[in-house]
Amino acid sequence: MSRLSAILLLATSAVYASVTPAHESHTENKPPGNRWYHEDDHPVHALFKRGPVGDGIIYPATGTPEWSAGFPPATADTTMLPQAWVDALNAAALAGKIPDIPQSTSTNGLDPVYPTGYDPMSATVCSSTAKCVTSGDVWDAPPGVIALSFDDGPLPASDQLYQFLANHSEHVTHFFIGTNILLYPEEFKTAFETNQDDIAVHTWTHPYMTTKSNIEILAELGWTMELIHNSTGGRIPKYWRPPYGDSDMRVRAVAKEVFGLTTVIWNQDTDDWTLSEPVPLTTPEKIQQQMTQWLTGSKTPGLVILEHELSDLSVKSFIDAYPMMVSNGWTRLSLAQLDASAYQNAWNSTSQVIPAKVGDLAVKPPARPSTTAKPMATTAKKPTSSSAPSSGKPTSTKKPLGNQKSGATHFSVASLALTGITAAIVAAAVGTIMA
Repeated sequence: MSRLSAILLLATSAVYASVTPAHESHTENKPPGNRWYHEDDHPVHALFKRGPVGDGIIYPATGTPEWSAGFPPATADTTMLPQAWVDALNAAALAGKIPDIPQSTSTNGLDPVYPTGYDPMSATVCSSTAKCVTSGDVWDAPPGVIALSFDDGPLPASDQLYQFLANHSEHVTHFFIGTNILLYPEEFKTAFETNQDDIAVHTWTHPYMTTKSNIEILAELGWTMELIHNSTGGRIPKYWRPPYGDSDMRVRAVAKEVFGLTTVIWNQDTDDWTLSEPVPLTTPEKIQQQMTQWLTGSKTPGLVILEHELSDLSVKSFIDAYPMMVSNGWTRLSLAQLDASAYQNAWNSTSQVIPAKVGDLAVKPPARPSTTAKPMATTAKKPTSSSAPSSGKPTSTKKPLGNQKSGATHFSVASLALTGITAAIVAAAVGTIMA
């Protein structure tokens, strides 16, 4: 090979190196970290999908006697509450952060009523059962988004739902009842470990929460949060949904000030929970008519539909409506993913977890190297009469992100340097020829 040929070959190699694109955007502009996992939207995630990771603490295996030990088996016991929770409640009340609103009363499962002089629509009480909306509560999804969630699990009917979600690569938020988690740990593990869905709070025994005292509210929320924490590698739930949509300023304050929970309601309700009741309030046909109206209608606001994994019939209502969600172009997101992180100390059910105890309000999710903008939850909007939570429900029967860029646009400082080297080599080659 001649001297000139060798020089030109070296120049060609340098040119190639200078314009070859970086492999993927995940190698660009990302600080080093100690994560072993990929975010859910990363293309490698689908190839090497790992189970959920935890906070480094070894918890008893879900479903074992050691796991359930210490939790009240039925009622939300107030006599064995961790002292830290009680102290936090008392401190919040002493600081004036818990409104002094009397408990409501509910007779035969009907909507709760307040004592004379307490208007449920007033700013003081603001009962979500009465359709009063206050700042911070989640009622709507962003335009074009349907925020997927299900109440009352885990239950035997959940299995069909979980298989359907897995088959269609959909993730949802499960508002779980604490005692149901104790009764159906295998279904819980399928939702969290297998499907890697988001887990949220639906209280310990599914009561009308405004009928409860402050200490009873503490127990209903705290026990459920603690069980979820111990069953998810230390994750602390960020969201809760009150049974029957029943909350007010006092209940919200206990949830937020003691446990850091955000209250979630809904803007559409199919009454699917009654399909398995002796006297249903709806039919599968009526639900499909409602779903057709909502899913083919306006996309502003987005949809937060109250749905249940309570029975085969309620699950089938979602499955039957799902094709319309897809064909009408709705963005489908797990409700807990609307506002960046699904948990108070973790981004999702597969990400790194910051060790924390239930009630630690200072904890934040771990630093995230890069993110893609996500739709934010819409709060404090007054729902229309058709989108308000339904009333009169009897107590439920419980059974035992990186920036993606085209590779052609990846020109780094190194590639520019190589371009300069190339120019020098070519100049030398020209000099050789001239000589």
